[in-house]
Amino acid sequence: MKKFGKLDILVNNAAFQQHQDGLDELSEDQWDRTFKTNIYGYFYMTKAALPHLREGSAIVNTGSITGLEGSKELLDYASTKGAIHAFTKSLAQNLVERGVRVNCVAPGPVWTPLNPSDKQPEDVAEFGADTPMKRPAQPEEIAPAFVYFASEADSSYVTGEVLTLLGGETTAG
Repeated sequence: MKKFGKLDILVNNAAFQQHQDGLDELSEDQWDRTFKTNIYGYFYMTKAALPHLREGSAIVNTGSITGLEGSKELLDYASTKGAIHAFTKSLAQNLVERGVRVNCVAPGPVWTPLNPSDKQPEDVAEFGADTPMKRPAQPEEIAPAFVYFASEADSSYVTGEVLTLLGGETTAG
């Protein structure tokens, strides 16, 4: 605000994930950390940004296919991503009359430091191989979806959407 005097776009993109074999291994501390990072952070950032957003502004949240399909080893992470999708749709309904658009990009596997961070090398080598394209996305392949949702010229009629980018998979959820 100090530098530009206004705020046009908020991108919520923060996440913590740690694989666990089952609910028995998932601690309350991990559950809390995941929710505080992945959904509370979006809530607090949006609350802070909202007074500065004008008509035509955009909020773009980062979801995940796990929020639609679940993940047996990412119970907490998948739960927060589902919450982000619901937050996106609810916030879009809440802000539509103010002219602020709210959308979500929900990719499948993307090659970022988050994904291999707690995996064994042999598992990292197979990351994304189960997609029809047989590989994870690169961040630069996902970035245009964020630009689309941020652009008033391109998506002024779009709000409340969760866009899945799944490497050739044609069903989500």
